Order: sequence, then C-alpha cells, then structure tokens
Amino acid sequence: MTWRKAGLTILVLLIVILSMTMGSIRAQDFGSNWTGVFFPSNNLSGSGVTVTGIAALNFDWGTGVPIVNGAPVGGIGADNFSARFTGTQNIAVPGTYTFTVSSDDGVRVYINGALLLDRFVPRARTTDTFQTTLNAGPVLMVVEYFEQIDQASLSFSWSLSGAPVTPGPSPTPGPTSTPAPTGLPPIPSGALTGTVIRAPVLNVRGGPSAYADRLGSVLRGQTYAIVGRDENARWFLLQLSGYQAWASGYYLYINGNEFNAPIVSSYSLQGNPQQYSSVIATSEGTIRLRRTPSIYSDIIGRITFGGAVAVIGRSPSGEWWQVVWKDTVGWVAASWFEIREGDLSSVPVVQG
Repeated sequence: MTWRKAGLTILVLLIVILSMTMGSIRAQDFGSNWTGVFFPSNNLSGSGVTVTGIAALNFDWGTGVPIVNGAPVGGIGADNFSARFTGTQNIAVPGTYTFTVSSDDGVRVYINGALLLDRFVPRARTTDTFQTTLNAGPVLMVVEYFEQIDQASLSFSWSLSGAPVTPGPSPTPGPTSTPAPTGLPPIPSGALTGTVIRAPVLNVRGGPSAYADRLGSVLRGQTYAIVGRDENARWFLLQLSGYQAWASGYYLYINGNEFNAPIVSSYSLQGNPQQYSSVIATSEGTIRLRRTPSIYSDIIGRITFGGAVAVIGRSPSGEWWQVVWKDTVGWVAASWFEIREGDLSSVPVVQG
C-alpha cells in the first residue's frame, strides 16, 4: 500500500507539473529584452533615440509622450513619432503560434525577416491577429510602429495555438501574409533600374509618400526599370506589369546615377486632381484641415503626412492657405506645407 500511495503521489505531481508547463507555454507572451529606436517623425526617419532592456511591448500612452522603462523617451513628442522594436525571442516548443497586435496608429511585424503583418496606415485602435509556424529556438522579431495624433498605443504578444509540429522551415506566413508579388515586366536595354535589397517585401504606392495608396508589392532581388523620380531623388517611379508605381529609394539599389531619371509629376495620383489649381503642396506633418483660417475653427478633415493638396487661395498675411484635400475645401497653416509645383504668387488672396 505504501508503494502504491507513493506511485500515485508521483503520478499526480507529474500531471500537475505538466499542466503548469503547458499552461505557461500557452499563456500570452509579450517577449523580453526588446530594443526600441524612436524617431521624431511618423515614417521611421530622422535621428533615432535608442532604448534598451524593454521588458514587453505593451504600451498605452494615451495623448501623452511615450514613456518606456518608466521614463519619457528624450526628444520625442506626443504626436508624429515612430519606433522600431527588435528582439530575439526564444521559442520553447515548436508549433503554430497566434500573434495578437493592437495599435493606434499603424504597425508592421516581421518574423525572421518575413513581413507577416502590414497595417502601417493611420487608424484608430485596432486589433489584428495572424498565425505562423515556428521551430524551437531563437526567433528574430521586429515590430515597426507609428503615431500620428491623439491616442497612442501598442501591444504585441503571441501564444501557442496548435500542437507541436515536426521542425520545418520557419516562419510560414499565416492568413494575413503579403499578397503575390507584381509580375516582372521586360526591361529596355540600357534602362536605369532599381533592385529591391533592403526589404523582403516592399510595397509600391500611388505617389512618392509612405502614406500614398498601396498599389502592389515587389520582392527582394527583383529588378524594375525606373521611369521617373521626385525632385530629391528619394522616391522612384517603377515600370511594373501594366502600370507604374512609386518605391522609396532607401530600399533600392540603383544601377547608375539616380539623378539621371527624369523628374515626373505625381500629385494627380494623390486624390487631388490638378484641375483645382496648378499650385501643389505637400504636408510635412499630420495637419488639421479647418473650415476657416483660424486655430479655433471647426476641423473638417485631416491631411496625412506627405499628403498633396491643391492650393487655391491664401490669407492676406500668408499664414494660411486655402486648399483642396480629397475634394474638400478648407484652410491649413502654411508653415506645415512645402510647394512642390507651381508659383504661389499666382494664387489669389482671399478672405476667410
């Protein structure tokens, strides 16, 4: 009886330990020892501020400045900032994992270099999920985040959702993996070309801005003919199969002098037809569109960073411009905009 009781006790203990172990594996995991680089812009550009030893990516900053490890991030304001968090996380058990990402505003997630979630757009707090199969061992995770205005939050976690599997290639994209890449068109002999080198998947857009409409995607190693550029040779117009789209030069290898590409107009692609005005300006921040030229006027729209507007009027002082943004006429503070095309002196002075 004594040995039977001892055996029964050991069996119960083993069951309890196994249950606790599996429970911890299935529990929500926010990772550990993250490194974050914060930028004073909402497009991951500018001089970054590095914060190390971040315990978890689970922040709710509200309308205040970002606070990490109990202290505000130096030089970063409450609005129009971005961050890239990097961490090598240990996966104890191979299997299918569900990742849960909540953010206000945009977020992107790379697992072992593969882009598995791309929601890098302005939006209110939204929760996304995706699944991928991971082997046991170290897994490189990168989370990119940006904040425009008002509320700011980010939460990133994962949990085991499927039975352990035989180790295989890692990761396998889940339901929200990136769409099929754009087909490769022929390249004319002697053409200036761009090859994707700094991203496994690169979105191409309807204008030279990270906030322009996404038209498709291309993959690392693919090469396309360059048919145009912006005035600073930072964005390039690529010839894809059946249409053209813009890509950031940061992610491209250019096979020649990038300034030899012709400067082309692109702002008619931004949802602001140029029949409104020959003077086009772009926003250098996320700017409120107001009914009249006053900071106390009603807000009737929000112009995204890099958004193009047609300038149709200006206040007598020149501090305010009357613009058209997505077929809506309103007023903006001129100091937040840069003229891209046309002559501002040709715009009439109007009373608000």
